Order: sequence, then C-alpha cells, then structure tokens
Amino acid sequence: MSATTSSGPSRARPHFWQAAWRFVVAVALATSAAGCASLPSNTGRTASTAFAAPQQTALGRLVQERRAREAARHQSGFHLLDSVDAAFTSRLALIAAAQRSLDLQYYAIHADASTETLLQALRDAARRGVRIRILLDDFNTVGDDAQVLRLAFEPNVDIRLFNPLTGSRSSLVGRLFTSLHDFGRIQKRMHNKLFIADNAMGITGGRNLGDAYFGSGDKSNFVDLDVLAAGTIVRDMSASFDRYWNDELAYPVQSLLSAQDLERLRQRPPDGGAPGGAQPPGVVPVAAALEPSLTASILPGVTPTGVVTAAPQPMDLARVRLVWAPAVLLVDEPGKIGPDDDEVDAGETVIDGLLQLMQQARQDILIVSPYFVPGAAMMEVFGRLRAKGVRIRVLTNSLASNDAPAAHAGYARYRERLLQQGVELYEMRATQEGDVAGLGSTPGLGSGGGGSKSGVSRASLHSKAVILDQRLAVIGSMNLDLRSQRKNSEVALLIRSRTLSREAARQVDAMVAQGAYRVRLEGGRLDWQAPPGASFPSARSEPDASLRLRLLVRLIAPLAPDEML
Repeated sequence: MSATTSSGPSRARPHFWQAAWRFVVAVALATSAAGCASLPSNTGRTASTAFAAPQQTALGRLVQERRAREAARHQSGFHLLDSVDAAFTSRLALIAAAQRSLDLQYYAIHADASTETLLQALRDAARRGVRIRILLDDFNTVGDDAQVLRLAFEPNVDIRLFNPLTGSRSSLVGRLFTSLHDFGRIQKRMHNKLFIADNAMGITGGRNLGDAYFGSGDKSNFVDLDVLAAGTIVRDMSASFDRYWNDELAYPVQSLLSAQDLERLRQRPPDGGAPGGAQPPGVVPVAAALEPSLTASILPGVTPTGVVTAAPQPMDLARVRLVWAPAVLLVDEPGKIGPDDDEVDAGETVIDGLLQLMQQARQDILIVSPYFVPGAAMMEVFGRLRAKGVRIRVLTNSLASNDAPAAHAGYARYRERLLQQGVELYEMRATQEGDVAGLGSTPGLGSGGGGSKSGVSRASLHSKAVILDQRLAVIGSMNLDLRSQRKNSEVALLIRSRTLSREAARQVDAMVAQGAYRVRLEGGRLDWQAPPGASFPSARSEPDASLRLRLLVRLIAPLAPDEML
C-alpha cells in the first residue's frame, strides 16, 4: 500500500462468477485448449502524467481563493457526497470546470442514461481541448457496456483497460471461458475509483458510473458514499492514477479492439445471425453508437442526434461547503494485480493499513461494508478490541439486499461468532420507503422504475467507510473482505476531522434507523429486529429472502473459500 499525506497532513460484483467458475476450472481446463486466447504485446504505449500546475487553472485558483478566504489551516478540503444528486452533479461540475485534464479510474462504467450524460459532457470537454484519460477495469466491458469504449476514438481522449481478458466482448461467460488458462490473473481486478479534474479537485468513494449508482436503476439502486476532495491531497490522487495508467497491465483500447470491432459488436443481431457491415473509424457520438432500441429504452432524455435534454445542473463548486483537514491517501500498488499468485509486489495493502488503524481505536469503530467477510486476522483484531471495551458496529447487506449471494455466504459463516464477541451487526433491508441516504433518482434522468424520492424502492448497500472514535474517517472503494485485501486493488481517503467523521456517522445512523435490521442472538438463534417505529416487521430467518435464494447460499457456503468471495 502506498500512503501519501497532504501537506496539511457489476452493476454487479464479480463474486458469484468468480466463485462459480472456480469449481469448473478443473473440467474446463481439460477442454478449453482450443478456445484459449492470449493478450497482444503491450508495447508502444506512451507514458503520461497528471497536469503539473493546477494553480494555473480556474479550479486550482478557486481552491486557493477559498482556502485563503476561509482562513483554513490545512491545505486539503473535503465534502461528503452522500446523495445521488450530489454525486452526479459534482461530477458534471468537475467536467464543466476542467480546462486542462480529466482523469477517470473505475471498476465499471455502464451504458445507460446517467453515463450517457457524463460521456456527452466528456466529449464536449475533449472538443474544447481538455485532455481526457479513462482507465477502466476490463471485467465489465462486454455487450452494451463495451460501447463506452467508443469514446477512445475521439480526439483528446485516451482509454486504457486494466488487466484485460481475452475473447469476444459479446458475452462475459465466453470471455471467462477463453481466459480460464489464466485464472489466477483474471480473478484479480482493479477496483479503484477516482474522478479528477485539473489535478485540483477530485472524487473517490464507492460509486461506479451507471444508473444504479445514481438512483435511476430499473430494478434496484445502490446506497453509496463518495467524498469530493480539493487541494493538495488531489495531487496524491493524481499520482496514484499515473502509477496505474503507466503500469504494464494498462492496455490502450486500440491494442485490444478497433472502431470496427465496436461497430460489429453494436450491430450484433439478437437472433445470432451475421453482424452488419462496419463503418470506418472516426468521431462517433456515443449515444448514436448504441442500438436504437437500447437508446429508446434507457436514454429517455437523449435526442436522435445524441443531445441530452433536461440534464441536471452542475453543482456550484464555489459555494459547496468544504471541511479543511489533514488527510492521507491509502492506495494499493498496481503490482497487487500482477500475474503471480503470491502478490510479492503488493506490499502492505489498504485493508492491512485499516486493520492497523483499527487497533488504535479507543472507544468506537463504525464499519460500513456491503460485502463483509472478515477472515481470521480481522476476527482476531475485533477480539482484542472488544476485550479493551471498544464498541464495534457493522452495517452490511442482508441476504435480500446483497447483489452477490456468494459474498453473503462468506459473511454468514462469521455472523454468530461476531455476535458472540459483542460486535453489533446491522443489515440493510432490501425494500426501502422514502428517501434513504439520497436513494431517489437524479433530476433530469428519470427513475427508470427503481429509485424514488417517495414510495418504495429496492436498495443494496454499496457504501464503504470506516469511522474511528468519531474523529477519523476512511472513505473509499474497499470492502472489508478478503477479496479486497488479497485480490482487488483499492483506494481510500483517510481524513482526520471530527466534523466530517460525525457527519458521515450521522448518515450511517440515519440509514440504520430508517431501513436496517439489527441482528441478535436470542436463545441461540439469530433474530432480525426492526428499528423502533419501523413499518416492517422483525424476522427469525433471513428477512425478505426467497427460499430459492436461501438454498443457493447454503449450497455455495461449504464450497467457496473466503478469499474467493
């Protein structure tokens, strides 16, 4: 793990796929030799770095002026993005304000209405001369979601795919099958999330880019948390981006597929017949690259020319409240995702650092992790902390709200032992009433039938945070599980601020009070207790989960090792 201080100090997660495929490797390897494919040589790529003089841009000057006007002692400022509105409009604002560079690093960018709005804004920024670099993990770039790669063929835009898979992008299953000979590498994924403008302001946290992360999912939505950062700490975020961007596992899109490849993928007929003819490479509007039927269904605010109508207004960055505080960026080294299974180049990881940090707690630890599989080392730390009287609270997903049943199987193994240690467990309810942590749809994008500021919506916890003694807050991409510790690369901000820590804790408390069960041991059995005054009942078994889902978890539980979940 790299930790640098500021001068002021899939749609779904791949858990299920990775766990399932582990059990067919032995059979598949015997039959897949003919289907194996290899990656091209990653040579000839050009190294590049972040814009070195942020003070020469409007954003950089804004940060300096605000720090001086507010007489801030520290050189980095922060603002919690705890609603879908703030999360979306802050990103629009960074794109609109950027003059020199925009650097985006994500695990997943999905092709839907919210992303189309952002991509359209990115295209506009590129055409006014802003250099755009997008670094994307390659796991989810299949089917319709592969169309975001068309942006790589725009002037002033570079896209690289980290740790790419081989095979056709028309099917995730097919790509996994053709990569089984390299299973040790493909199960490691770049999970980092950064959104940086002019090396002056940036965002990190749990959100990927897509409707489900901005309250407009068609089935369910993720309850998430980001933080907007300004000032010196952003240079550390940019340095982290540069390390991944220039790593040997970052492949330029053009080395993996061409504009014609994307065109053929777009034109693949639903009946499996031969694809239509390819068009020559060139500047193609992203919306126009999508199938007409897809555009009509998921891009209701997009005209036939690709112009987004009634888009939400960008956040006013000059007025947004900033908490000035010392901070450290925690980030895994790219070598953690190297080809070797021993992770000799990983060094100390973000999760290792968090475990060390937790042991310094004196009174209270609040953990928010959608996928919570503690493992032996974390259980030992919890035991020592509880022996010292430190209160530990964990908010995670219930089985019904979890989009990764295999991850829940891992968590369930530890649930009773955690409760016996005195750890307080809370599980997010899948069905939420009203607006839980800004779950409502983003203005101008429509709810798609999922999010709603009023009424009922399906929710899945996706926030990742650790708050210690109401004075230290860690917000980032990491989950408290062995996959984040050993397999995925992660990034997080450690901020020393009572104000921000208490603000984040209040948000978590509100989620618990409005829509989470407290899990207890009653008479040797698990009991899910609804909060006082809740409109939903308590339960004696996994609440809201179907019999089929409960049986699936029981089937997975004895087979999948913790580190795979």
